[in-house]
Amino acid sequence: MIDEIPVLAVLGAASEEGLIVKDAAELRVKETDRIATVAENLRRMGIAVTESPDGMQIPGKQHFRAATFDSHGDHRIAMAFAVGALHADGECRIDNAEAASVSFPEFYGLLDSAR
Repeated sequence: MIDEIPVLAVLGAASEEGLIVKDAAELRVKETDRIATVAENLRRMGIAVTESPDGMQIPGKQHFRAATFDSHGDHRIAMAFAVGALHADGECRIDNAEAASVSFPEFYGLLDSAR
């Protein structure tokens, strides 16, 4: 379940209740520091997030602004913020978006067909 935290964080910002992640310090030593990377990218989209050493707190009912963000070569970050971009008020750009192909080569095609 730990690998789903990036996309759950994005969804948490849009949810009614938000999301609290605790006891997830191992996110700091994945392909990227996923806590810091998720928080940075959420903030670029105008989303409030509070980091802690082992997690983050994200209030719900937030509005996603268009932004440019970076996957930092992490496939889960690329996919999570592609989902977040669907909720943005304008066009978004994900630098290093091709990282998604590491685990899900057809991700962007499927995401586009679901829109």
